[in-house]
Amino acid sequence: MTKTVIIGAGAMGLAAAHYALKLGHEVDVIEADAVPGGMAAHFDFDGLSIERFYHFVCKPDRPTFALMEDLGIGDKMRWRDTSMAYFKGGKLHKWGDPISLLTSSLLNPVEKFRYGLQMFLTSKRRSFDDLENRTAKAWIEGGAGRSVYDKLWRPLMDLKFYQYADDVSAAWIATRVRRIGNSRKSLFQEELGYIEGGSETLVKALVDSIERQGGRIHLKTPAERIETEDGRVTGVRAGGKLFPAQAVISTVPTPFVSSIAPDLPEPSKRAYEAIRNIGVICVVHKLKRRVSPHFWVNIVEPGIEIPGIIEFSNLRPMPDTVVYVPYYMPTDHPKWSWSDEQLADESFGYIRRINPQITEADRLASKVGRLRYAQPLCEPGFAAKIPPVRTPIEGLQIADTCFYYPEDRGVSEGARLAKEMARAIGTDHQPRREPEFA
Repeated sequence: MTKTVIIGAGAMGLAAAHYALKLGHEVDVIEADAVPGGMAAHFDFDGLSIERFYHFVCKPDRPTFALMEDLGIGDKMRWRDTSMAYFKGGKLHKWGDPISLLTSSLLNPVEKFRYGLQMFLTSKRRSFDDLENRTAKAWIEGGAGRSVYDKLWRPLMDLKFYQYADDVSAAWIATRVRRIGNSRKSLFQEELGYIEGGSETLVKALVDSIERQGGRIHLKTPAERIETEDGRVTGVRAGGKLFPAQAVISTVPTPFVSSIAPDLPEPSKRAYEAIRNIGVICVVHKLKRRVSPHFWVNIVEPGIEIPGIIEFSNLRPMPDTVVYVPYYMPTDHPKWSWSDEQLADESFGYIRRINPQITEADRLASKVGRLRYAQPLCEPGFAAKIPPVRTPIEGLQIADTCFYYPEDRGVSEGARLAKEMARAIGTDHQPRREPEFA
Protein backbone atom coordinates (compact mmCIF):
# COMPACT_ATOMS: atom_id res chain seq x y z
CA MET A 1 0.00 0.00 0.00
CA THR A 2 1.29 3.43 -0.98
CA LYS A 3 -0.17 6.59 0.52
CA THR A 4 -1.16 8.58 -2.56
CA VAL A 5 -2.44 12.10 -3.18
CA ILE A 6 -4.08 12.93 -6.50
CA ILE A 7 -4.32 16.59 -7.45
CA GLY A 8 -7.43 17.35 -9.49
CA ALA A 9 -10.87 15.73 -9.44
CA GLY A 10 -11.52 15.85 -13.16
CA ALA A 11 -12.34 12.62 -14.98
CA MET A 12 -8.66 11.61 -15.21
CA GLY A 13 -7.94 12.34 -11.54
CA LEU A 14 -11.04 10.49 -10.37
CA ALA A 15 -10.27 7.52 -12.63
CA ALA A 16 -6.69 7.42 -11.33
CA ALA A 17 -8.05 7.34 -7.77
CA HIS A 18 -10.49 4.55 -8.65
CA TYR A 19 -7.77 2.39 -10.18
CA ALA A 20 -5.23 3.17 -7.43
CA LEU A 21 -7.69 2.09 -4.76
CA LYS A 22 -8.38 -1.14 -6.63
CA LEU A 23 -4.66 -1.86 -6.40
CA GLY A 24 -4.74 -1.41 -2.64
CA HIS A 25 -3.29 2.08 -2.27
CA GLU A 26 -4.52 4.70 0.18
CA VAL A 27 -5.85 7.70 -1.72
CA ASP A 28 -6.74 11.34 -1.08
CA VAL A 29 -8.03 13.46 -3.97
CA ILE A 30 -7.76 17.24 -3.63
CA GLU A 31 -9.75 19.61 -5.82
CA ALA A 32 -9.95 23.42 -5.92
CA ASP A 33 -13.52 23.46 -7.26
CA ALA A 34 -16.62 23.01 -5.13
CA VAL A 35 -17.74 20.04 -7.25
CA PRO A 36 -15.90 17.06 -8.76
CA GLY A 37 -15.75 16.37 -12.48
CA GLY A 38 -13.68 19.17 -13.99
CA MET A 39 -14.75 19.72 -17.60
CA ALA A 40 -17.19 16.81 -17.20
CA ALA A 41 -19.00 18.42 -14.25
CA HIS A 42 -22.67 19.35 -14.59
CA PHE A 43 -24.53 22.51 -13.64
CA ASP A 44 -28.19 23.32 -13.12
CA PHE A 45 -29.27 24.97 -16.38
CA ASP A 46 -32.68 26.38 -15.63
CA GLY A 47 -33.84 23.06 -14.18
CA LEU A 48 -31.81 20.84 -16.54
CA SER A 49 -28.69 19.02 -15.31
CA ILE A 50 -26.12 19.30 -18.10
CA GLU A 51 -22.37 19.40 -18.71
CA ARG A 52 -20.50 22.68 -18.44
CA PHE A 53 -18.70 21.75 -21.65
CA TYR A 54 -20.14 19.38 -24.26
CA HIS A 55 -19.05 15.73 -24.32
CA PHE A 56 -19.75 12.92 -26.74
CA VAL A 57 -18.47 9.37 -27.16
CA CYS A 58 -17.08 7.70 -30.28
CA LYS A 59 -16.96 4.00 -31.04
CA PRO A 60 -13.14 3.79 -30.81
CA ASP A 61 -13.26 5.09 -27.19
CA ARG A 62 -12.57 1.67 -25.67
CA PRO A 63 -11.01 2.93 -22.38
CA THR A 64 -14.31 4.73 -21.65
CA PHE A 65 -16.28 1.53 -22.11
CA ALA A 66 -13.82 -0.44 -19.96
CA LEU A 67 -14.06 2.13 -17.15
CA MET A 68 -17.86 2.15 -17.30
CA GLU A 69 -17.98 -1.63 -17.13
CA ASP A 70 -15.58 -1.58 -14.19
CA LEU A 71 -17.89 0.88 -12.42
CA GLY A 72 -21.01 -1.17 -13.16
CA ILE A 73 -22.56 1.44 -15.46
CA GLY A 74 -21.80 -0.17 -18.82
CA ASP A 75 -25.54 -0.36 -19.47
CA LYS A 76 -25.77 3.46 -19.40
CA MET A 77 -24.10 3.86 -22.80
CA ARG A 78 -26.47 5.11 -25.51
CA TRP A 79 -25.94 5.48 -29.26
CA ARG A 80 -27.75 7.72 -31.68
CA ASP A 81 -27.65 8.45 -35.41
CA THR A 82 -26.09 11.88 -35.86
CA SER A 83 -25.03 14.13 -38.70
CA MET A 84 -22.98 17.22 -39.35
CA ALA A 85 -23.20 20.12 -41.76
CA TYR A 86 -21.44 23.22 -43.01
CA PHE A 87 -23.12 26.62 -42.90
CA LYS A 88 -22.04 28.72 -45.85
CA GLY A 89 -23.76 31.10 -48.22
CA GLY A 90 -26.66 31.54 -45.83
CA LYS A 91 -27.66 27.87 -45.86
CA LEU A 92 -26.82 24.49 -44.36
CA HIS A 93 -24.94 21.90 -46.41
CA LYS A 94 -25.19 18.35 -45.03
CA TRP A 95 -21.77 16.77 -44.74
CA GLY A 96 -19.93 13.68 -43.56
CA ASP A 97 -21.17 10.87 -45.82
CA PRO A 98 -20.53 9.92 -49.47
CA ILE A 99 -23.93 11.06 -50.77
CA SER A 100 -23.64 14.46 -49.10
CA LEU A 101 -20.16 14.89 -50.53
CA LEU A 102 -21.22 13.93 -54.05
CA THR A 103 -24.27 16.20 -54.07
CA SER A 104 -22.69 19.18 -52.28
CA SER A 105 -22.18 22.51 -54.00
CA LEU A 106 -19.31 23.41 -51.67
CA LEU A 107 -16.64 21.69 -53.79
CA ASN A 108 -16.08 20.96 -57.47
CA PRO A 109 -15.74 17.34 -58.70
CA VAL A 110 -11.93 17.23 -58.46
CA GLU A 111 -12.01 18.73 -54.97
CA LYS A 112 -14.65 16.23 -53.87
CA PHE A 113 -12.58 13.30 -55.07
CA ARG A 114 -9.38 14.49 -53.39
CA TYR A 115 -11.13 15.44 -50.15
CA GLY A 116 -13.09 12.18 -49.95
CA LEU A 117 -10.02 10.06 -50.67
CA GLN A 118 -7.90 11.82 -48.04
CA MET A 119 -10.55 11.53 -45.33
CA PHE A 120 -11.26 7.86 -46.16
CA LEU A 121 -7.59 6.88 -46.10
CA THR A 122 -7.08 8.81 -42.86
CA SER A 123 -9.87 6.87 -41.15
CA LYS A 124 -8.12 3.59 -42.08
CA ARG A 125 -4.61 4.49 -40.90
CA ARG A 126 -3.13 2.96 -37.75
CA SER A 127 -0.35 5.47 -37.16
CA PHE A 128 0.37 9.09 -37.95
CA ASP A 129 4.03 9.10 -36.97
CA ASP A 130 4.98 10.25 -40.47
CA LEU A 131 2.86 13.38 -39.93
CA GLU A 132 4.46 14.32 -36.63
CA ASN A 133 6.62 17.07 -38.08
CA ARG A 134 4.12 18.40 -40.65
CA THR A 135 1.54 21.12 -40.24
CA ALA A 136 -2.14 20.35 -40.70
CA LYS A 137 -2.23 23.02 -43.40
CA ALA A 138 0.55 21.37 -45.42
CA TRP A 139 -0.96 17.90 -44.96
CA ILE A 140 -4.48 18.91 -46.05
CA GLU A 141 -3.23 20.99 -48.96
CA GLY A 142 -0.99 18.10 -50.07
CA GLY A 143 -3.89 15.66 -50.02
CA ALA A 144 -7.17 17.45 -50.65
CA GLY A 145 -5.65 20.56 -52.24
CA ARG A 146 -5.15 24.19 -51.31
CA SER A 147 -8.63 25.20 -52.53
CA VAL A 148 -10.25 22.65 -50.20
CA TYR A 149 -8.21 23.91 -47.28
CA ASP A 150 -9.22 27.50 -48.04
CA LYS A 151 -12.92 26.63 -48.41
CA LEU A 152 -13.49 24.14 -45.58
CA TRP A 153 -10.57 24.26 -43.16
CA ARG A 154 -8.96 27.69 -43.04
CA PRO A 155 -11.98 29.55 -41.55
CA LEU A 156 -12.31 26.91 -38.82
CA MET A 157 -8.59 26.92 -37.99
CA ASP A 158 -8.45 30.70 -37.92
CA LEU A 159 -11.37 30.93 -35.49
CA LYS A 160 -9.99 28.27 -33.16
CA PHE A 161 -6.26 28.97 -33.20
CA TYR A 162 -6.02 32.56 -34.49
CA GLN A 163 -2.32 33.50 -34.89
CA TYR A 164 -1.34 29.85 -34.39
CA ALA A 165 -3.62 28.48 -37.15
CA ASP A 166 -0.82 27.67 -39.60
CA ASP A 167 1.26 25.89 -36.95
CA VAL A 168 -1.03 23.06 -35.83
CA SER A 169 0.15 19.45 -35.91
CA ALA A 170 -1.04 17.31 -38.81
CA ALA A 171 -0.86 14.22 -36.57
CA TRP A 172 -3.26 15.83 -34.08
CA ILE A 173 -5.80 16.82 -36.74
CA ALA A 174 -5.57 13.45 -38.52
CA THR A 175 -6.18 11.58 -35.27
CA ARG A 176 -9.37 13.57 -34.71
CA VAL A 177 -10.52 12.80 -38.26
CA ARG A 178 -9.89 9.08 -37.69
CA ARG A 179 -11.77 9.00 -34.37
CA ILE A 180 -14.92 10.59 -35.82
CA GLY A 181 -14.58 8.73 -39.11
CA ASN A 182 -14.65 5.40 -37.30
CA SER A 183 -17.71 6.22 -35.22
CA ARG A 184 -20.24 4.97 -37.76
CA LYS A 185 -22.74 2.18 -38.05
CA SER A 186 -22.34 2.18 -41.84
CA LEU A 187 -20.52 4.07 -44.57
CA PHE A 188 -23.56 6.29 -44.87
CA GLN A 189 -24.46 6.88 -41.20
CA GLU A 190 -22.48 8.47 -38.39
CA GLU A 191 -23.32 7.21 -34.89
CA LEU A 192 -22.15 8.98 -31.72
CA GLY A 193 -22.72 8.10 -28.10
CA TYR A 194 -23.68 9.70 -24.81
CA ILE A 195 -24.00 8.43 -21.27
CA GLU A 196 -27.55 8.28 -19.98
CA GLY A 197 -27.93 11.13 -17.52
CA GLY A 198 -24.89 12.89 -18.97
CA SER A 199 -21.26 12.79 -17.87
CA GLU A 200 -22.48 13.33 -14.31
CA THR A 201 -23.46 9.64 -14.31
CA LEU A 202 -19.80 8.73 -14.80
CA VAL A 203 -18.56 11.31 -12.28
CA LYS A 204 -21.00 10.10 -9.61
CA ALA A 205 -20.03 6.47 -10.22
CA LEU A 206 -16.35 7.35 -9.83
CA VAL A 207 -16.98 9.32 -6.64
CA ASP A 208 -19.08 6.47 -5.22
CA SER A 209 -16.36 3.94 -6.08
CA ILE A 210 -13.65 6.06 -4.46
CA GLU A 211 -15.61 6.57 -1.26
CA ARG A 212 -16.75 2.94 -1.13
CA GLN A 213 -13.13 1.79 -1.33
CA GLY A 214 -12.07 4.11 1.47
CA GLY A 215 -10.70 6.97 -0.60
CA ARG A 216 -11.28 10.60 0.35
CA ILE A 217 -12.18 13.56 -1.89
CA HIS A 218 -11.45 17.05 -0.55
CA LEU A 219 -13.32 19.77 -2.45
CA LYS A 220 -12.59 23.51 -2.26
CA THR A 221 -9.00 22.51 -1.40
CA PRO A 222 -6.63 24.09 -3.93
CA ALA A 223 -3.13 22.60 -4.21
CA GLU A 224 -0.47 25.01 -2.96
CA ARG A 225 2.78 23.04 -3.03
CA ILE A 226 4.06 19.52 -3.63
CA GLU A 227 6.45 18.87 -0.75
CA THR A 228 9.65 16.88 -1.27
CA GLU A 229 12.67 15.70 0.67
CA ASP A 230 15.88 14.18 -0.72
CA GLY A 231 14.41 14.08 -4.22
CA ARG A 232 11.21 12.26 -3.28
CA VAL A 233 7.66 13.45 -2.64
CA THR A 234 6.54 13.64 0.97
CA GLY A 235 3.12 15.23 0.61
CA VAL A 236 0.96 17.99 -0.80
CA ARG A 237 0.08 21.22 0.94
CA ALA A 238 -3.47 22.17 -0.06
CA GLY A 239 -6.12 24.41 1.48
CA GLY A 240 -3.73 25.28 4.31
CA LYS A 241 -3.28 21.63 5.28
CA LEU A 242 -0.52 19.07 4.66
CA PHE A 243 -1.54 15.76 3.09
CA PRO A 244 1.37 13.33 3.66
CA ALA A 245 2.10 11.13 0.67
CA GLN A 246 4.56 8.64 -0.74
CA ALA A 247 3.20 9.14 -4.25
CA VAL A 248 1.56 12.12 -5.96
CA ILE A 249 -0.30 12.29 -9.26
CA SER A 250 -0.96 15.79 -10.60
CA THR A 251 -3.63 16.19 -13.28
CA VAL A 252 -3.93 19.99 -13.22
CA PRO A 253 -3.07 21.98 -16.41
CA THR A 254 0.66 22.18 -17.08
CA PRO A 255 0.77 26.00 -16.68
CA PHE A 256 0.23 25.45 -12.92
CA VAL A 257 2.98 22.86 -12.52
CA SER A 258 5.97 25.14 -11.90
CA SER A 259 4.21 26.99 -9.10
CA ILE A 260 2.93 23.92 -7.23
CA ALA A 261 6.08 21.85 -7.81
CA PRO A 262 8.91 24.36 -7.23
CA ASP A 263 11.39 21.59 -6.37
CA LEU A 264 11.37 20.21 -9.90
CA PRO A 265 14.66 20.74 -11.77
CA GLU A 266 14.70 23.92 -13.85
CA PRO A 267 14.78 22.06 -17.20
CA SER A 268 11.60 20.21 -16.19
CA LYS A 269 9.82 23.42 -15.24
CA ARG A 270 10.84 25.05 -18.51
CA ALA A 271 9.40 22.07 -20.40
CA TYR A 272 6.00 22.52 -18.75
CA GLU A 273 6.09 26.28 -19.28
CA ALA A 274 6.84 25.78 -22.99
CA ILE A 275 3.46 24.08 -23.55
CA ARG A 276 1.06 26.74 -24.76
CA ASN A 277 -2.71 26.73 -24.29
CA ILE A 278 -5.69 28.65 -25.53
CA GLY A 279 -8.89 29.26 -23.63
CA VAL A 280 -12.52 28.59 -24.36
CA ILE A 281 -15.69 30.48 -23.59
CA CYS A 282 -18.64 28.14 -24.02
CA VAL A 283 -22.08 29.69 -24.28
CA VAL A 284 -25.01 27.32 -23.73
CA HIS A 285 -28.48 28.27 -24.95
CA LYS A 286 -31.78 26.60 -24.14
CA LEU A 287 -34.35 27.21 -26.89
CA LYS A 288 -37.96 26.40 -27.64
CA ARG A 289 -37.21 25.70 -31.30
CA ARG A 290 -34.78 23.37 -33.03
CA VAL A 291 -31.94 25.11 -34.89
CA SER A 292 -31.12 22.29 -37.32
CA PRO A 293 -31.34 18.51 -37.64
CA HIS A 294 -27.57 18.21 -37.15
CA PHE A 295 -25.46 17.54 -34.07
CA TRP A 296 -22.50 19.55 -35.32
CA VAL A 297 -22.50 22.52 -37.70
CA ASN A 298 -19.18 23.92 -38.93
CA ILE A 299 -19.45 27.58 -39.87
CA VAL A 300 -17.46 29.05 -42.77
CA GLU A 301 -19.60 32.15 -43.28
CA PRO A 302 -18.10 35.65 -43.36
CA GLY A 303 -19.27 37.78 -40.44
CA ILE A 304 -19.79 34.86 -38.05
CA GLU A 305 -16.86 34.71 -35.65
CA ILE A 306 -17.29 31.20 -34.26
CA PRO A 307 -16.12 27.95 -35.86
CA GLY A 308 -19.40 26.15 -35.26
CA ILE A 309 -22.26 25.15 -32.99
CA ILE A 310 -23.08 21.86 -31.26
CA GLU A 311 -26.80 21.12 -31.04
CA PHE A 312 -26.45 18.75 -28.12
CA SER A 313 -30.14 17.87 -27.93
CA ASN A 314 -29.72 16.19 -31.34
CA LEU A 315 -27.50 13.66 -29.54
CA ARG A 316 -28.89 13.41 -26.02
CA PRO A 317 -32.71 13.67 -25.97
CA MET A 318 -33.95 16.61 -23.89
CA PRO A 319 -37.25 18.42 -23.37
CA ASP A 320 -35.89 21.58 -25.02
CA THR A 321 -33.25 22.38 -27.61
CA VAL A 322 -29.78 22.86 -26.10
CA VAL A 323 -27.02 24.43 -28.17
CA TYR A 324 -23.36 24.91 -27.22
CA VAL A 325 -21.50 27.77 -28.88
CA PRO A 326 -17.74 27.53 -28.22
CA TYR A 327 -15.45 30.53 -28.58
CA TYR A 328 -11.89 29.19 -28.62
CA MET A 329 -9.33 31.97 -28.38
CA PRO A 330 -6.07 33.08 -26.79
CA THR A 331 -6.86 34.73 -23.47
CA ASP A 332 -5.36 38.03 -24.65
CA HIS A 333 -8.05 38.28 -27.35
CA PRO A 334 -10.38 41.28 -26.74
CA LYS A 335 -13.48 39.06 -26.62
CA TRP A 336 -12.07 37.16 -23.63
CA SER A 337 -12.93 40.18 -21.49
CA TRP A 338 -16.45 40.55 -22.85
CA SER A 339 -19.33 40.23 -20.40
CA ASP A 340 -21.46 37.09 -20.30
CA GLU A 341 -24.38 39.10 -21.65
CA GLN A 342 -22.39 40.32 -24.67
CA LEU A 343 -21.27 36.81 -25.53
CA ALA A 344 -24.75 35.33 -25.06
CA ASP A 345 -26.34 37.98 -27.26
CA GLU A 346 -23.76 37.72 -30.03
CA SER A 347 -23.85 33.91 -30.14
CA PHE A 348 -27.65 33.89 -30.16
CA GLY A 349 -27.52 36.30 -33.08
CA TYR A 350 -25.35 33.79 -34.94
CA ILE A 351 -27.87 31.04 -34.20
CA ARG A 352 -30.58 33.23 -35.73
CA ARG A 353 -28.49 33.63 -38.87
CA ILE A 354 -28.36 29.85 -39.20
CA ASN A 355 -32.12 29.57 -38.63
CA PRO A 356 -33.91 32.92 -39.22
CA GLN A 357 -37.19 31.47 -37.96
CA ILE A 358 -35.82 31.58 -34.41
CA THR A 359 -36.79 34.73 -32.50
CA GLU A 360 -35.86 36.21 -29.15
CA ALA A 361 -39.05 34.66 -27.76
CA ASP A 362 -37.52 31.21 -28.43
CA ARG A 363 -34.61 31.81 -26.04
CA LEU A 364 -35.40 30.26 -22.68
CA ALA A 365 -32.04 30.60 -20.94
CA SER A 366 -28.34 31.24 -21.60
CA LYS A 367 -25.25 30.39 -19.58
CA VAL A 368 -21.57 31.22 -20.13
CA GLY A 369 -18.64 29.08 -18.96
CA ARG A 370 -14.95 29.98 -19.23
CA LEU A 371 -11.81 27.88 -19.08
CA ARG A 372 -8.44 29.59 -19.35
CA TYR A 373 -6.45 26.46 -20.21
CA ALA A 374 -8.82 24.51 -22.42
CA GLN A 375 -6.84 23.43 -25.46
CA PRO A 376 -3.11 22.71 -25.71
CA LEU A 377 -1.52 24.13 -28.83
CA CYS A 378 -0.12 21.05 -30.52
CA GLU A 379 2.40 22.24 -33.09
CA PRO A 380 4.47 19.99 -35.38
CA GLY A 381 6.95 18.02 -33.30
CA PHE A 382 4.74 18.33 -30.23
CA ALA A 383 5.39 14.74 -29.13
CA ALA A 384 9.01 15.63 -28.37
CA LYS A 385 7.88 18.58 -26.20
CA ILE A 386 5.79 16.49 -23.81
CA PRO A 387 7.76 15.67 -20.64
CA PRO A 388 7.71 12.11 -19.28
CA VAL A 389 4.75 11.38 -17.00
CA ARG A 390 7.20 10.17 -14.36
CA THR A 391 9.19 13.16 -13.20
CA PRO A 392 12.76 13.42 -11.82
CA ILE A 393 11.20 13.63 -8.34
CA GLU A 394 10.60 10.08 -7.14
CA GLY A 395 6.95 9.27 -6.56
CA LEU A 396 5.68 12.24 -8.60
CA GLN A 397 3.73 11.75 -11.81
CA ILE A 398 2.38 14.69 -13.81
CA ALA A 399 -0.05 14.66 -16.74
CA ASP A 400 -2.83 16.79 -18.17
CA THR A 401 -4.81 16.69 -21.41
CA CYS A 402 -1.81 17.53 -23.59
CA PHE A 403 -0.35 14.14 -22.59
CA TYR A 404 -3.12 12.49 -24.63
CA TYR A 405 -1.43 13.68 -27.83
CA PRO A 406 -1.89 12.91 -30.66
CA GLU A 407 -5.38 12.12 -29.40
CA ASP A 408 -7.59 15.06 -28.48
CA ARG A 409 -9.00 15.83 -25.05
CA GLY A 410 -11.61 13.37 -23.85
CA VAL A 411 -12.68 10.96 -21.15
CA SER A 412 -11.33 7.96 -23.06
CA GLU A 413 -7.71 9.08 -23.15
CA GLY A 414 -7.99 10.30 -19.56
CA ALA A 415 -9.17 6.87 -18.45
CA ARG A 416 -6.34 5.15 -20.34
CA LEU A 417 -3.65 7.38 -18.84
CA ALA A 418 -5.23 7.18 -15.38
CA LYS A 419 -4.89 3.39 -15.36
CA GLU A 420 -1.25 3.62 -16.48
CA MET A 421 -0.41 6.10 -13.72
CA ALA A 422 -2.19 4.02 -11.09
CA ARG A 423 -0.14 1.00 -12.10
CA ALA A 424 3.09 3.01 -11.72
CA ILE A 425 2.39 4.04 -8.09
CA GLY A 426 5.00 2.69 -5.72
CA THR A 427 7.42 1.47 -8.38
CA ASP A 428 9.93 4.24 -7.55
CA HIS A 429 11.05 4.51 -11.16
CA GLN A 430 12.31 0.92 -11.14
CA PRO A 431 10.98 -1.66 -13.63
CA ARG A 432 8.49 -3.98 -12.00
CA ARG A 433 5.89 -6.43 -13.23
CA GLU A 434 2.65 -4.54 -13.72
CA PRO A 435 -0.02 -5.52 -11.17
CA GLU A 436 -3.16 -7.09 -12.51
CA PHE A 437 -6.64 -5.65 -12.00
CA ALA A 438 -9.35 -7.84 -10.58
